[in-house]
Amino acid sequence: MKKLAAGNWKMNGTRASLAEVAALLAAHPAPACEMLLCPPATLIAQMADAARGSALLVGAQDCHAKPQGAHTGDISVAMLKDAGATHVILGHSERRTDRGETDELVRAKAEAAVDAGLVAIVCIGETEAEHDAGKTLAVIGSQIDGSIPGGATAANLVVAYEPVWAIGTGRTPTLAEIAEVHSFLRGRLRGLIGDEAEGVRILYGGSVKPSNAGDIFAVPHVDGALVGGASLKAADFGAIVDALSAA
Repeated sequence: MKKLAAGNWKMNGTRASLAEVAALLAAHPAPACEMLLCPPATLIAQMADAARGSALLVGAQDCHAKPQGAHTGDISVAMLKDAGATHVILGHSERRTDRGETDELVRAKAEAAVDAGLVAIVCIGETEAEHDAGKTLAVIGSQIDGSIPGGATAANLVVAYEPVWAIGTGRTPTLAEIAEVHSFLRGRLRGLIGDEAEGVRILYGGSVKPSNAGDIFAVPHVDGALVGGASLKAADFGAIVDALSAA
């Protein structure tokens, strides 16, 4: 199982930002881990063209559960594949919060992605209030039970644990907390999909940066990272790729 460094550009980036992709590829032509960037939809095709023949994979940040239809502003899995995407982030806390996305909707999107041959990166995570109340495992257990698609395998599923209170705040859980959650998730996946669970990458996300990446990647069952702001700059994301490659 190759570990995965995934970057989520969120609502950032224009065509000029593709210079960072060129710089990343120049410095990391053959990393030991998988390297993925998920730009806004307007850049997927151009980034996929820039990455063609390289070690960089390109993904999307969301999709619709339906294959086509009257869904103004939405994007189907077929459109993502046509643009060159191989992965899609689903159920990110920002969409669960801002758009009211439920586990059931995330599961439907993930099943559409898997059926189309995309890798679904299913995000889960607890809020600060849930964390402080000691409900972390109960919350993420419920989320993963409700969000994992039918037919999930190690080849088509990635799980990303992102504590909501650590995203973009500079705060991170302790290494012991990360270890507890990732071990719990591995066990929960075993109950859901059996032996396939051993090969599912479980990523950590939430204020991952070059200065803490090495310590996080040394934690058992941490198979990579879903990186936000630090993925926008080739130097920062490249340093995280290096840390994961060395882990």
